[in-house]
Amino acid sequence: MPKLDLPRLERDGSLSFESTVPPDDPLWEGSGLRFDGDVAVRGRASVSGTGEIIVQMHVDADRMAECRRCLEPVRVPLEKDFIVVYGDAEEMEDDDGSDVRPLSVKATVLELGEALREEIILASDRWVECRTDCAGLCPICGVNWNEQTCECSPDEPDPRWDALRALQSE
Repeated sequence: MPKLDLPRLERDGSLSFESTVPPDDPLWEGSGLRFDGDVAVRGRASVSGTGEIIVQMHVDADRMAECRRCLEPVRVPLEKDFIVVYGDAEEMEDDDGSDVRPLSVKATVLELGEALREEIILASDRWVECRTDCAGLCPICGVNWNEQTCECSPDEPDPRWDALRALQSE
């Protein structure tokens, strides 16, 4: 998990870092994200003239998802650059609407895990497809139309709509 040594950052003015987060790291629990291999993170942190810490990160990973049409597993490359700004928590007002993350003036280590998790969640497509011409699943028998055909008739009415059809005929 990427961490920054804040006293060293203050002394040097900027730091470069590289890290990997394993796919089974507790950071990903409850996020719905699955990865095929480690999540590679590299970046640079610097102190601005006004005292904020600006962290630029680049993430490179292979995310695993299910095709929204046929439910087959899909590997989705994820490559994202983002910037996170940290400021003095004591100077910030509650819910001031800014994108600056609070940081205690007493902190000696800045853990970037939560910011990394949020940015990856936001950068991840919710709906992926295995290919643009994916035929999907038969809504009646569940056959994957990419692999085989079925004898189901698309004209068969869905019984869940019977109550509405009865109202329409009245």
